[in-house]
Amino acid sequence: MAFAQVTFISFSKLRQTWRDSILGRLLGENIRRQRLLYIVSLIAMSFEAVTISLMAWMMKSIVDTMTNPEDRAAVVALALSIAVVFIIKGIATYIQVISLQRAGNRIVASQQSLLYAKLLRQGVAFFNLTESSQLLMRITQGAQAARSVIDLIVTSFVRDLLTLVGLAAVMVVQQPYLALFSLIVGPLAIFAIRILLTKVRSIVRKEAASMAEIIKVIQETAAGVRIIKAFAIEDRMSARMTDAVSQVEQRSNAIARLEAAAGPIMETLSGITIAAVVILSAFKMLGGADQTPGQLISFVTALLMAYEPAKRLSQVRVSIESGMVGVKMMYELLDHPETMVEHPTPIALPQGAGLIELQDVSFAYDPERPVMQGMNLTFAAGKTTALVGASGGGKSTLINLIMRLYDPVTGVVRIDGADLREVSFASLRRAISFVGQDTFLFSDTVRENIRCGDRDADEAAVIAAAKSASAHDFIMALPQGYDTLVGENGAFLSGGQRQRLAIARAMLHRGRILLLDEATSALDPDSEVLVQQALERLSQGVTTVVIAHRLSTILNADTICVIEGGAVTEQGSLTELLARNGRFASLFHKQFGHVASITDRARAGDA
Repeated sequence: MAFAQVTFISFSKLRQTWRDSILGRLLGENIRRQRLLYIVSLIAMSFEAVTISLMAWMMKSIVDTMTNPEDRAAVVALALSIAVVFIIKGIATYIQVISLQRAGNRIVASQQSLLYAKLLRQGVAFFNLTESSQLLMRITQGAQAARSVIDLIVTSFVRDLLTLVGLAAVMVVQQPYLALFSLIVGPLAIFAIRILLTKVRSIVRKEAASMAEIIKVIQETAAGVRIIKAFAIEDRMSARMTDAVSQVEQRSNAIARLEAAAGPIMETLSGITIAAVVILSAFKMLGGADQTPGQLISFVTALLMAYEPAKRLSQVRVSIESGMVGVKMMYELLDHPETMVEHPTPIALPQGAGLIELQDVSFAYDPERPVMQGMNLTFAAGKTTALVGASGGGKSTLINLIMRLYDPVTGVVRIDGADLREVSFASLRRAISFVGQDTFLFSDTVRENIRCGDRDADEAAVIAAAKSASAHDFIMALPQGYDTLVGENGAFLSGGQRQRLAIARAMLHRGRILLLDEATSALDPDSEVLVQQALERLSQGVTTVVIAHRLSTILNADTICVIEGGAVTEQGSLTELLARNGRFASLFHKQFGHVASITDRARAGDA
């Protein structure tokens, strides 16, 4: 009883260990989802294995019948049997291939969808710390590696193993002692393959890193082509690419050599075994053993037919080990903790006027370098608050906290009395319109870029938003108007045009809170005047937070806050801050003081 209990516990631990392993998890999750297709393919593989074994078995009847062809009925029956076996094998092979292809395609699609969904659940900090080339590698090659590993296991450990078992049965029935002698090749092959596996793991991981470097160089070339040409660094970029490509080539060749090495090992071992079997069989027949030529031919046929599946089985460990590197990279992304998690039972953001409060908020991107400590700040509902100050003071961090792209380390951020950590992402984002200084446009039409956050907006609403952003006129001058493709990140548009489309997008969204991070930075003076007027109309009755280095954009703000070192050093209206003659007054006079001097000199010249 105690032994049975210990055995059960050991088996349970073994089963749990298998489930927790990456390979066990990969097979368990994906085969369970596609179990119908795999059941169909398993049945087809069984029929294929049986038909292959029958072919070897029938060699005895073929040889023995041909040596005594008087029984014509037996010859016809044998011929018909051969035809039926081949037809069944052909049908089984077709069903097996189609089922595995469909299952494999679904696995790639589902894994890529899961990986992308995981990316969308990650916070901004994750993308700041992870290179996009690494993400591309994990999503594309990781999903393909998952399919390859499963295909290898299913085809080798199911189809090839079933085929080997069937052919071994034929060999045992025909020549039991020779069959046992033939099995010595197995342990020798396993020992040789284990040596190869230890070398494959490290090389495949290095190859993946080199592939990521290639993707990285291509991305940087596409994004920074103007800088590359402006500073004439084409040779340097070309050298980077050549080096990365060379490393991939060398490591791919090394992997190919290791994977191919399994073939010659099996060739040599199998050749020696087959030669020995032929000699032993011939000696037995010459010695008068009770066996027909058909039995010998059937045995040798089964042995020769077993060679290919045995060779594939010997190589599968090396190939699986190579594919598992990509699978591990895929699961590293899937298992990465999510930095921004929605509350288990989120509430909808309460309806309100858009009051924003920061209470004792501390935040740091790097724990050793705090950005703000104990900040208390209120953004009045329906009013415009401008944030000014030197770069790196924490202005954009405030915007990120209000959008809940980050959570404070301590303290709380509230909108209309609700702690943002308890609010659903969807209701929070519906309440906020945002225009940043780094305008991003999707590779789509002008229309779809304007209505990307409001898919149900009709044409009239899109055009009204474009007109309010002073974008309608230039849009209509484009080749297809609102149906014009803007190119990757708006490559076909000027900086000012991209910025006005971003403002139109925010206008269409019409959140109760408007966040502007240098929203007019890319506009020419004429467009800036028009857009500033549109933003003033948009901000009526809306809580507006404006970040601006050009103080001309915040002259009409209700409140101005000077942010330095993660703290509010000054706060008040334009008139109040100028009267204090403090930090804001200094910034103001630096930007506008020269205007007065130029005007005075011009007047003096006219006089």
